[in-house]
Amino acid sequence: MIRMKSIPLLPIAPGRHNQPMTYTRSFRVPLLLLSLSTLISGCGPEAENGSAALDSLAMEVPAAPGSTSPNLAAGPDDRLILSWLEPDDSGHRLQYSILEGERWSSPETVARGDNWFVNWADFPSVVPISATLRAAHWLVRQPAGGYAYDVLFSKSRDGGNTWSDPVKPHEDGTPTEHGFVTVFPHSSDVGLVWLDGRNMSDEWAPDGPIKGMTLRTATFAEGMAIANEAQIDGLTCDCCQTDVAVTDAGPVAVYRDRTTDETRDINIARHVNGGWQRGRPVADDGWIIGGCPVNGPVIAADGDHLAVAWFTSANDEPRVRLARSSDGGESFLPPLDISDGETFGRAGIAMLNDGDVAVSWLCKAADETVNVCLRRVSSDDQLAPVHVLSGDHDVPSMSVPQLARSGDFLFAAWTVSDGDEKRIEGSRIAIGSLR
Repeated sequence: MIRMKSIPLLPIAPGRHNQPMTYTRSFRVPLLLLSLSTLISGCGPEAENGSAALDSLAMEVPAAPGSTSPNLAAGPDDRLILSWLEPDDSGHRLQYSILEGERWSSPETVARGDNWFVNWADFPSVVPISATLRAAHWLVRQPAGGYAYDVLFSKSRDGGNTWSDPVKPHEDGTPTEHGFVTVFPHSSDVGLVWLDGRNMSDEWAPDGPIKGMTLRTATFAEGMAIANEAQIDGLTCDCCQTDVAVTDAGPVAVYRDRTTDETRDINIARHVNGGWQRGRPVADDGWIIGGCPVNGPVIAADGDHLAVAWFTSANDEPRVRLARSSDGGESFLPPLDISDGETFGRAGIAMLNDGDVAVSWLCKAADETVNVCLRRVSSDDQLAPVHVLSGDHDVPSMSVPQLARSGDFLFAAWTVSDGDEKRIEGSRIAIGSLR
């Protein structure tokens, strides 16, 4: 594996995000039907030595001008939902579209508001829980302003025709950060995990124990009543995305931890016998950094087989890593470095057949542009060639591309920058060609 050059990270003071970015510039989305295109370009030494053509179908995203924050979520019945934020007069609305064959359906609206917290790293979601149950979350600013914001959660039990009045999964009432939510199926209903800043209201108390961001969880039963709200971890990294996969034994969550010496490696927490176990490291990277890198892990599951991908820059070597478990996350094999060349991380992951895994990440091309890269990793850790999904358009390094599987295909979505304009692009990739 090639030793990677150091690239600029985005460290920030503990407990604070980078300046929030709200994209509202108007642009035009091409009103084209699906256009079949084969993306053969690649990055890294494997691609330079020649790689098989990637069977990729460019898919129009039915998002209005100014839309950002794509999110892909796959349901247990292979249903796939793409959601995003759209400008709406002086505010925003949360839109989503359902995969229907080879195209995305006409968009539908979950909610709208003029006090939403819009940030490139912390974005809403719409998640298919079952054939008729859908769940959604978004973020709203508190009157205190700044980085004080709350999570709002809503459900639809009729396939999106109507949505419940939103509720907050947290009841602490502090003027602090609440976000980086993952929504997932839990028992017969819905569970959430999120980063919760309630302890940060007096984070800098002199001579006291270190206080900071926490990881919390809650479930919602038949109605919208909050149940089982609990703390999973009392000190985590401040603004890295969380993720959850559901195994045969129950849900497992991954997140970036934080220790008192500022080691910020990836932890996993398992829900076992009705409760969440204490988080433990997936691998011992030993990345010590005095601020949040804004680069969360991703996880995928097939039965009790798990795969976790993440970014680290321990020892000044930026790379994307992959670790596997065959026992529901109780133990992990040693991690594998899978990125080539300079990388910005922002990983995506999907389980394939026979234990293979697909991983995406942001990579830096020779011309200094940023691309969405994709690679297949076999069950015995053989690395397939690296493919570029994002074509000729530059992808902002401060964005989080999405990857999900439905049937025999992978689906990806990302934000591109074309001059001063930004828009959402997507593609469908035949899994059989990803070699």
